[in-house]
Amino acid sequence: MQSAAIEVVSGYGGGAALLPEVGSALLRGLRATLSRAALAVALLLPSAAAIGPVLSPTVAVAQDDLADEEGAPAEGESMLAFYYNALGLRYVIIFLLLSFALVALLVMCFLQIRREALMPKALRDGFEAHLEAKEFQQAYDLAKADDSYLGHVLAAGMGKLQSGHPAAVEAMQETEDDEAMKLEHKISYVSLIGALAPMFGLLGTVDGMVGAFMVIAKSATAPKPSELAIGISQALITTLIGLWLAIPAIACFALFKNWLQKLNGEVAEESERLMSRFQTMGVKK
Repeated sequence: MQSAAIEVVSGYGGGAALLPEVGSALLRGLRATLSRAALAVALLLPSAAAIGPVLSPTVAVAQDDLADEEGAPAEGESMLAFYYNALGLRYVIIFLLLSFALVALLVMCFLQIRREALMPKALRDGFEAHLEAKEFQQAYDLAKADDSYLGHVLAAGMGKLQSGHPAAVEAMQETEDDEAMKLEHKISYVSLIGALAPMFGLLGTVDGMVGAFMVIAKSATAPKPSELAIGISQALITTLIGLWLAIPAIACFALFKNWLQKLNGEVAEESERLMSRFQTMGVKK
């Protein structure tokens, strides 16, 4: 028993000798862990400083939006009312005037730039019938009384027949140029609206963006999206309305121009055909 007790006591004595080594190992491990943690914190601090300002306004804006949604009445707004509010009275008046002018010009051009309007069948048949019957004065009176493109050309040619057929052809060509110029002036107003509409849209775009930036400049804090949306919506809607007017105006102008060129050629051919009989015969008036 005494020997066993001596062995136990001797064992505890050896364990006591190992305690300083174990304690130093634990201290070294703790120091290494603390140094790694400090390094990680040092690396994360710049990222947190950069992300913090970006996230905080987003959270603030989200809170403002939530407050606006809670305080705003849940009522629907028609698209027409939205466009009116976005444009404002000034641009509403401008685009309404352009729209009415464009519609009036399109209707006028569609009615006037037609074969039947420029070369009435009754005039062609009646003029040719008078020429076949040698009724040249009646043919001249018929062309003079007709207010169409072909009527003006034939009247000019018949008025110069006493000076010879070449003089009559020259007079008809001059009249054709004058009549074509009158029609080109009319369709040019369609092109003018097609050019003005996007310019007013661009003016509204700049006006709306200036208003939006003025809201930002005058606000001490981050402005609400609803405040910025007023200027931005004006910028976008004015551009949209301007393009809506410009696209059909430019397309119709090109269509009218092609029609007019084709009809100019047809009027010239028809007038030369009707007056060709005077190349070899005199005119009795």
